[in-house]
Amino acid sequence: MRKNRIFIIGAAILDVLVTPAEPEVFENGSYPAEEIRIAFGGDAQNEAFVLARLGKAVSLNAVVGKDAQGKMIRQRCRENNIELVEGQNNSDIQTGVNVVLVRQNGERNFLTNRNGSLRKLKLSDVQMPFPEDTGILCFASIFVFPHLTGKEMAVIFEQAKAQGITVCADMTKRKQQETIADLEEALVYVDYLFPNEEEACLISGVDSTEQAAYLLRRAGAKNVIIKCGKRGCYVLAQNADDGYYVPAQEAVCVDTTGAGDSFAAGFLYGLSEGWEMRKCAEFANSCGAKAVGYVGATTWCE
Repeated sequence: MRKNRIFIIGAAILDVLVTPAEPEVFENGSYPAEEIRIAFGGDAQNEAFVLARLGKAVSLNAVVGKDAQGKMIRQRCRENNIELVEGQNNSDIQTGVNVVLVRQNGERNFLTNRNGSLRKLKLSDVQMPFPEDTGILCFASIFVFPHLTGKEMAVIFEQAKAQGITVCADMTKRKQQETIADLEEALVYVDYLFPNEEEACLISGVDSTEQAAYLLRRAGAKNVIIKCGKRGCYVLAQNADDGYYVPAQEAVCVDTTGAGDSFAAGFLYGLSEGWEMRKCAEFANSCGAKAVGYVGATTWCE
């Protein structure tokens, strides 16, 4: 059987995008935004959608409520041939909705619903074993889910490795002052890790991108690819003495929402095509550059 499926685990929510949203709104009571609209979001949904638009067979494992927002996500998955694998206990859960405040410079801030589905995923919600045609599994954001610590992630990743699946993981900013030691149990199964500079440096306790990559690899991750925004990315490959930077493509930044997710999806696409590492990184950079040119996480490929 050809193992061409990419299985993404993580969040699937809706975003309410406001642009531009400047601090003056809190001083004046109102602010004339140019655009306010509903879009799809969540790291896993973003990655799955980009991959589906690039022509890949994709499964999305997420917690989605039985409400109107959840219906929108299910319909979108059906329309884009994304197999939605839903969490088990979601009948009483509200599908997460984030308010994304996008500033003139493209940077953004989030308002999140603490009672929504965004952080509800648990080990029991993850489908295992994975479909037999799965070639790549990506856990779309370490630190998003409080119920999935290093120990629980290790269970997921160990199962994937037992099935001969390439394991990848993205990361968000740590929530509880976690360190690399808190992730070592899971990192030993990770073939490709995609943190950004801030995330990598915070968890490793250093200020250097290169040193952070080295420490993450020493903790178990075989290949570490650090997203560096407008500078591109830094790649430290398995068994390499030194890493290297892959420069970003030029882009006009309108909104950085989902840029890292598009980067990860681009890299996963390259892996699934059997590309060598530098080519994967170059394509990932191009996907991230396209993403920041539009308002919304995946508008660039819709």
